[in-house]
Parts: sequence; structure tokens; C-alpha cells
Amino acid sequence: MTTSTHPSAEPPPGARGGGTVTDRLIDANGRYAEKFKDPGMDARPVLRVAVVACMDARIDLHAALGLELGDCHTIRNAGGVVTDDVIRSLTISQRALGTTSIVLIHHTGCGMQTITEGFRHDLELEVGQRPPWAVEAFQDVEQDVRQSIRRVRTSPFLLHSDDVRGFVFDVTTGRLTEVTAD
Repeated sequence: MTTSTHPSAEPPPGARGGGTVTDRLIDANGRYAEKFKDPGMDARPVLRVAVVACMDARIDLHAALGLELGDCHTIRNAGGVVTDDVIRSLTISQRALGTTSIVLIHHTGCGMQTITEGFRHDLELEVGQRPPWAVEAFQDVEQDVRQSIRRVRTSPFLLHSDDVRGFVFDVTTGRLTEVTAD
């Protein structure tokens, strides 16, 4: 298994116009900045909530939850898994910026269900160095939400672990299904 990608002569699927994808993003930012007005907001989320979700590009998190700019802290990673770095971000969110609630969102059809921890081994063979992180792959999305809830509720660094709820987002319907902790 090859874990790296190599540039090809063809643009990535969905690419528009010339230049690189990054060039297009920078151009779009220029247009955005021309119309931008400082909202005069504080870094503290208005709703005092932090949302941990998968980085999957099919999930428009703010739209799915009816959130506006400034409403929440958003922490995203592969799988929406509660890792040490997520605990770090949640701790800063709570202790320095006043959040009190945590929403965890995994989703159907997650890529983390299609790989295994063997990915690390393959990567080590390819590049000659073992990654210092766990893949955190899983097969049962609801069970992984439960594990994430437990990791948050048992962290000694978090001030608020009573309002922690977990959900599975269905990528075909857009609906959230709550997963109750054990």
C-alpha cells in the first residue's frame, strides 16, 4: 500500500480555472477581504460550545447545526476522534475562552472505517520513520462516539464534562442521530 500521493499532470477533480488550488483559494480570499467588515467579536464563542467533528469535506458543520460566525469553537480531525490534541484544544477552549458544552460529531461512511492501524506500519516502511500518532481507526461509528464521550468525561484537564453529547451525522440525509454514553 502506498500512503503518499504524487502530483499528476491533471488538476484534481473539481478544480476550476488555471493555477493551483491554493492560488484559487488566495484569489477567493482577496474577493472576500474586499467586502469584509470586522465583526467586532471576541474570541469567546457566543454559545459557549465547542464542536468536535470529522474533517470530511461533505459536512458543512455550521449549516448543519444552524451556527453563525462566532457561535462556537470548531475542532476537526480525521474521524472526529478525541485525541490528546483535541483534549488540548478543548482545555484551552474551556479554561481560557469560557466554553461549557461539548458536541461530538462522527458520521456515516467515514474513511476511518476503511483503514486500520496497519496504516502506521505501512507509512513507517515507506518513509523509514514510525509516526508518533495513532491512526485511531474504528469499525463501529457509534462505539467510537461513546469512546470519545468517555475520553472527554474522564479528562482531568476539562472543567466542564457534564454537558457532553455525541452524534452521528448521516451524510446522505443531513440528519444527526444522538448516541448515548454507556
